[in-house]
Amino acid sequence: MRILAAFAVLLGLLIPGQAWSAEAREATMYKDPQCGCCGAYAAYLRQHGFKVKVVDADDLDFVKTMYAVPERLQSCHTMIVGGYVVEGHVPLDAVERLLAEKPKIKGISLPGMPMGSPGIDGDKTEPFTIYEIGLEPKVFMTE
Repeated sequence: MRILAAFAVLLGLLIPGQAWSAEAREATMYKDPQCGCCGAYAAYLRQHGFKVKVVDADDLDFVKTMYAVPERLQSCHTMIVGGYVVEGHVPLDAVERLLAEKPKIKGISLPGMPMGSPGIDGDKTEPFTIYEIGLEPKVFMTE
C-alpha cells in the first residue's frame, strides 16, 4: 500500500497539470445554514466530480466582502475553487472553462437565483449571463 501511495505522489509531482486538476476540483462553499438550493448546487457539482466542502456561514455578507464580490453580482452562496470565487448557481460549463483557461480575474458570478439554473427548480426561460467578478461587471460567457 505504501509503495502505491508513494507512486501516486511521485506521479503527481511529475505531471503537475494532473495534480492541479485534482486540486482545482476541490471547492469550499459558504452558504446560509437554512438554504436548500445551495445544497442542491453542491450535489450537482459532486455529480460532476467535484469534492465540495459546505460551510454554513451565519454572516454571508462578511464572506462576500472578504472575497470582494460586488453587491450587484451577489447570489445566495459563495464558493472558492481553484483559487477563484464562483458566486451563485453557475453552470458547470462556465466553472470548467474558468478552471481550464485560468484567466487573470477574481472569479465569476451568475447573480441572483435564476430559474432553471443548477440547484434551482423551474424551467430555464432565457440564457444565463455569467459575469467576471471585478470593479466593472464584464460578461464572461452566456449559456
